[in-house]
Amino acid sequence: MTAPALWTVIPFATLLALIALGPLFFGDWWGKHYPKVSIGLGIVVVAIYLTHVGGGLRVAEVSGDYIRFLVLVGSLFVVAGGIHISVKGEATPLANLGFLALGALAANLIGTTGASMLLIRPWLRMNRYRVTGHHVVFFIFVVSNVGGALTPIGDPPLYLGYLKGVPFWWVTAQLWPIWLVGVGILLAMFFVVDLRNYRRAPKSVREKLAEPADHWRFEGLGNVALLAVVLGAAFIERPPFLREAIMVMAAIASYFTTGRQVHESNHFTFHPIKEVAILFAGIFATMMPALDWLQASASKFGDPSAGLFFFGSGALSSVLDNAPTYLAFLSAAHGALVDPGLVTEVQRLAALPGGPDLAAASGPFAEAAKRSLAFIMQWHPAWLAHGKLGPEEIGVAHLLSDGFGRKIVAAISAGAVFFGANTYIGNGPNFMVKAIADQQKVHTPSFLAYVAKFTVPFMIPMLLVVWMIFFRH
Repeated sequence: MTAPALWTVIPFATLLALIALGPLFFGDWWGKHYPKVSIGLGIVVVAIYLTHVGGGLRVAEVSGDYIRFLVLVGSLFVVAGGIHISVKGEATPLANLGFLALGALAANLIGTTGASMLLIRPWLRMNRYRVTGHHVVFFIFVVSNVGGALTPIGDPPLYLGYLKGVPFWWVTAQLWPIWLVGVGILLAMFFVVDLRNYRRAPKSVREKLAEPADHWRFEGLGNVALLAVVLGAAFIERPPFLREAIMVMAAIASYFTTGRQVHESNHFTFHPIKEVAILFAGIFATMMPALDWLQASASKFGDPSAGLFFFGSGALSSVLDNAPTYLAFLSAAHGALVDPGLVTEVQRLAALPGGPDLAAASGPFAEAAKRSLAFIMQWHPAWLAHGKLGPEEIGVAHLLSDGFGRKIVAAISAGAVFFGANTYIGNGPNFMVKAIADQQKVHTPSFLAYVAKFTVPFMIPMLLVVWMIFFRH
């Protein structure tokens, strides 16, 4: 369908402004009425789309994305809520540093959502005698976002890239230096901030409230297997809804088999996931015009450069869901860098009677066609066997087989993952972490304070360093 007029972005901008300002200026009203506001603005946009030709299909597509998002986040929330981890000893700055570093690694194995839901409660407990806003925000920075940039399991945008044809280990090979710089800078910043906080806490208070020095406890071991079931189900594509059914069944099994004392120790309730479900229903619905306008216009933003794609995908990922933003910029890169003539030449080579023949390449796209087809033969022979070689598949192969194209895809990947930490709504786990912290009476900064006190002085300098080292030229 044709993207709606730009004015249809107003409901999304309104919802974003209310999420930022409502708790600050009229918290009681917002706390009571945010479900009506979120759902109401979403209905307005859905109604606009249903009046456009093809709009119904777009609404159905986004509804499916929302259901998949909510089922994944919700099932991980329930399963992780059945695991109680007790740490030992005092939460010194060095111990906290090690915890966040391990959390960053874990995010690549069980996803940023899984790692966030599993580790946020023990993180709050181990710092309970001095926990403050920086503990929550740096956890979001490192564990819920930047840490998950090494594998497609780590963060939803990278998983979507994997489904589009980006090889699993390509992400690790291309992004590990960027990951190391980003995570390293954030950990160094956290250590300095946490050391100052630690020194302000009286020693007598630290000794009284710290966890026992010999106390490690892990309860809810059966939920670890269910966690693996949920993560494994994420890679099931056929038949439709089997993936979501498995996740829901794992969550139900977890909830009813977990002992009451574990849920009580974790202060487990459904309030955080309810709040996320309502707000993100509005976000997914109202962000459709913004994403569709971006999809139609991104390729017109001037000469493509790695920096443009890094900051472009990043800026939108700060306020839109970073997964569809990643796809929009990947599509824009395709439009800017993949010539239709190249697609035609690769399809010709792949359809030769004797089978794909690189030596038969000719014309102005011969070299690029050979590289693209060689990439497909190495990484995706099934595409050839099943005749699945359309413009989208060839475009991904061309981008990943070309030096400049690889840099562009790396910039989109890093931008979508890293910038998702800039606000509470940049990535699903962010708001979940805040909701759990709020539920446990931990001070968390407001939307605007988050940006002013943490994103600007900490995330932005890190992002600029990453740009200067990897994407400036």
